[in-house]
Amino acid sequence: MSITVRFFASIRERLGKAEDTIEYKGITTIADVWTKSAKIPMPDNVLAAINMEYARTDQPVRDGDEVAFFPPVTGGAP
Repeated sequence: MSITVRFFASIRERLGKAEDTIEYKGITTIADVWTKSAKIPMPDNVLAAINMEYARTDQPVRDGDEVAFFPPVTGGAP
């Protein structure tokens, strides 16, 4: 029973890892996933997704989910 965690862009660089697998036991929300895997306080502007769909950090997670964290997306043509 596990959750796959992926980190992208500057978050990956800051944490020094692109991926992690954590035990599902005791995990209830995306915020719990961050706490267990990143081991640092979650920045206010971090975006999250469960199974490739945007999600709030208080959203529940289930065994087998993939949770991704990435910085806000910026850019594009004016």
